[in-house]
Amino acid sequence: MRPSIEEVHTLLTAPGETYEMAETTVDGLRVRFWKNAPADLTRVLRSSAAHGEKTFLVYENERIRFDEHFARAAWLSHRLRDEFGVRSGDRVAIAMRNLPEWPIAFWAIAAAGAVVVPLNAWWTGAELEYGLADSGAKVLFADAERWECLAPRLPLGSVEALVVARAGALPEHVRRFEDLAGAPPPGIDLPEVAIRPDDHATLFYTSGTTGRPRGVVGSHRNICTNLWSVGFARARTHLRSGAQRSALDQPEENPAFLLSVPFFHATGCHSILLSTTALGAKLVLMHKWSPERALELIERERITTFGGVPAMAWEVLESQAFARHDTSSLRSVRYGGAPAPPELVRRIDARLPGRIPSNGYGMTETSAITSTNAGEDYRERPDSVGVPVPVCDVRVVDADGRELPRGEIGELWIRGPNVVKGYWNQPEATAESFTDGWVHTGDLARIEAEGFIYVVDRAKDVVIRGGENVYCTQVERVLFEHPGVLDAAVIGVSHRVLGEEVGAVIVPRPGAVFSGQDIRDHVAAQMAAYNVPAHVWIRDRALPRNPAGKVLKRELKRELAPPG
Repeated sequence: MRPSIEEVHTLLTAPGETYEMAETTVDGLRVRFWKNAPADLTRVLRSSAAHGEKTFLVYENERIRFDEHFARAAWLSHRLRDEFGVRSGDRVAIAMRNLPEWPIAFWAIAAAGAVVVPLNAWWTGAELEYGLADSGAKVLFADAERWECLAPRLPLGSVEALVVARAGALPEHVRRFEDLAGAPPPGIDLPEVAIRPDDHATLFYTSGTTGRPRGVVGSHRNICTNLWSVGFARARTHLRSGAQRSALDQPEENPAFLLSVPFFHATGCHSILLSTTALGAKLVLMHKWSPERALELIERERITTFGGVPAMAWEVLESQAFARHDTSSLRSVRYGGAPAPPELVRRIDARLPGRIPSNGYGMTETSAITSTNAGEDYRERPDSVGVPVPVCDVRVVDADGRELPRGEIGELWIRGPNVVKGYWNQPEATAESFTDGWVHTGDLARIEAEGFIYVVDRAKDVVIRGGENVYCTQVERVLFEHPGVLDAAVIGVSHRVLGEEVGAVIVPRPGAVFSGQDIRDHVAAQMAAYNVPAHVWIRDRALPRNPAGKVLKRELKRELAPPG
């Protein structure tokens, strides 16, 4: 008989165990936390040096060992402080695709006591400029593509120093990443910087349902909590599957992760980058997502874990190249960040029998993981996002914030040491989304037996396309800027692989003539590509509205985009 969730949690969190919990006060609120988790990011980085000559980062034909990575990050951290005057609390931005320079910059910034500001590499020049201005970033690390977007916009507000990686000719005032981090002196160590667990560590941007993107302020405790939560989830899965407690003490043999999601997402950074750095695992980066390229790398690098968002898992499993590649090294398929259809776990079992499928729930405001569902639990409940890790509390509430009984549907709220401090320089938005340490997720859910969470709908007006949040009001705002648009509404359209695609319903101004492609081009000129509508309907009658004037989007979906 399998042990219950409660029995497994009791065993794993017992005194003296790796996942023992304790309590502390954060901003006047009592929270449980992982007693043995690292207190700050520098401790994770410092411990990674012990992995020595093991391969850490793989990009195309480049390989960087753990000792090389540590030395470059340490040297760059010193130069941030000594040459650029970066001090504790200063913001330093990264605007890059997934390159080896990204994690080197991340760890260097953290070790300098500064706040890492990862900017969405899919953003347009205007969006990147906004992120830099809003965060007040003092230094920017960019790749050549982002530099080309931003160069015509110089100067960039508070940015005092620009560092560009893998670029051709650069102006004299722009530093080359390779010159700063490429030749660390022997025996280099991290700078001596006092860092407390609840100091600011990260400033990730996530779009609000209205207005511009919001900066989500995370602490060292927030992000390091996720590192321990990842390990706890793995241990829980093994015990629930019948493994003996002693088996958990055996390290995974030759772990290798294929990174298919961006570092600038909480999943890519909090869950994957931190885990691989701490575990001594190989992290294989992709220049651009392609299921065929992913299969090549799984075979070449003997990948043990891949996933990302559900759409990527689908694409790999259904690729015509799947049968031509050796996937025997794979041990698990992990994904999150978007709704996962129950059929996906069955497809994994069919094409990759014996592997561990894993889903979960989290958001930027919860520093990634809140709950996980893996192995036999996932197979039995493929429509659930799993059970919270023990340091997290969850509740479902009504419109007035009153907790509802189990089984009833309401908004999901979360509390724990992973929940962030709030939104950067947005006290009103923070007050709206956080109550006494509880973050309002905006998702409608119910909680069933043993604490399994079922997300049934999204209260927020958001489309999740392949793991990217597309906020309808923001796209609508851009649509209304088109001279021929009288009225517009953006809806989600079901898609088997991506989860959802963006659909736009347009009412033209009298006499205006334009095509769906004109609308796509208009949005593409102002927003990142994932916001561009895949479907455009141009109608000659008014949009349906309720008496308050709100567009009835459910009615539009039934009429134009029935579930498929």
